[in-house]
Amino acid sequence: MFGHLIQGLSTALLLGNLFYLVLGVTGGIVIGALPGLTATMGVAILLPFTFGMDAVTGLIMLVGIYIGAIYGGSISAILLNTPGTPASAATCFDGYALVKKGYPTKALSASTIASALGGLISCLALVTISPVLAKFALRFSAPEYFALALFGLTIIASISAENFLKGIIAGMIGLLISCFGMDAITSYPRFTFGVVDLLNGFSVIPVLIGLFAVSEVFNQIETLVGEKEIKTDIVMDKNYMNWKEIKHCLPTILKCGAIGTFIGSIPGAGADIAAFVCYNEAKRSNKNEKFGEGSLVGISAPEAGNNGVTGGALVPLLTLGVPGDAVAAVLLGALIIQGLTPGPLLFEQNPEIVYGLFSSMIIGNILLLFIGLAGIKFYSRIVEIPKTLMIPAILILSTIGSYSMNNSLFDVGVTFVFGIIGYIMSKIKMPSSPIVLAVILGPMLETNLRKAVLMYEGSYSFLYTRPITVVFLILTVLSMISALKKKK
Repeated sequence: MFGHLIQGLSTALLLGNLFYLVLGVTGGIVIGALPGLTATMGVAILLPFTFGMDAVTGLIMLVGIYIGAIYGGSISAILLNTPGTPASAATCFDGYALVKKGYPTKALSASTIASALGGLISCLALVTISPVLAKFALRFSAPEYFALALFGLTIIASISAENFLKGIIAGMIGLLISCFGMDAITSYPRFTFGVVDLLNGFSVIPVLIGLFAVSEVFNQIETLVGEKEIKTDIVMDKNYMNWKEIKHCLPTILKCGAIGTFIGSIPGAGADIAAFVCYNEAKRSNKNEKFGEGSLVGISAPEAGNNGVTGGALVPLLTLGVPGDAVAAVLLGALIIQGLTPGPLLFEQNPEIVYGLFSSMIIGNILLLFIGLAGIKFYSRIVEIPKTLMIPAILILSTIGSYSMNNSLFDVGVTFVFGIIGYIMSKIKMPSSPIVLAVILGPMLETNLRKAVLMYEGSYSFLYTRPITVVFLILTVLSMISALKKKK
């Protein structure tokens, strides 16, 4: 293996391959930072450009886009309270709070360092223990996915510690919203009211942009209208994270990078789930940290987790031919188009491609660190733009982002409706993040519960006869107990 890895490094460091890797990472950051342009969309759009390339070169560029886009989502999440991708929604909680305190550079540097280290941890797992992780991931079926989704929903209790009842109500609203559209098992329309656009339910991106970005715009407009004269924004600190702060966040980064890698290796889980799970774990294990008020740990945890998914998602793809998430599914298509068949034989027949990909991911995450840190001074200037210019710009980006998902004006309307809902919720001090979490996890919870019941012919014995399911259910109970104790 070591010899193949050295060969892979020499392949990845070829001038042409390195150029496309830098191009991919940089382009991915830009794509991720624009609300609505997800990592999946970026890789899918640029996939045709790789058809004429060498197989390794094309895959290296696509992997670079993947790495860059997952990180890029945190830039707009931190600076504008507008998640660039669903994976960066959890970063808004502390990232934007820290910016409002005048520390955009510190917040962005925490995100960059955590993203790069989380990605490197996933690469280490990809190189060393990918076959083991892949075999374990294959043990996941409908009962395990149900238990994982249920465990994920307990995060609502954790992020609603300030107002537990309102958080639970928001979560229930989110679960109700996730029921709109055709039933996943029977395809029977639910809550569509004869509207064809509702047959597919509400897309996550428009809901996300509305609750976070548009609602914040409405709050800023209210502030500006209420002021007799526009006040100068607070002075922004330009300092990066210092070594003491990095050391403080490092244990959380390492742990969440590993958690993200594990979740990424489970087909169908994804970076958004990993980010919320890691944020919850950080809250559980850092009792003295003030989450939601600008905690560096609160920024580092979801960013290490969602970037840990980048390597984890490739574990089942390369070893078994099973994509770990939507981006990996697009990469599966890229491999097939290049005449390659993912699976154990790929390691034997095309080791130069496999280990070239491994090496390029390691180099890509190192590049992410340097490109990200170098660009922070430029990104952080965004918060110095006057609100009178920033508000229309955010509205335009929100509109374009929500429209671009399905080329649908209906989604634009959904964005503004949820913007109004988010604004009202902010006035009554009800957190909006539980709605987003429930909308993401609701379909996974319901669909897999019903599949599991069908698998067991109406019996619920899977709740106590499947070891992995039992472990997740125990974690669910412990997570709820922990959240309730913290509330007291």
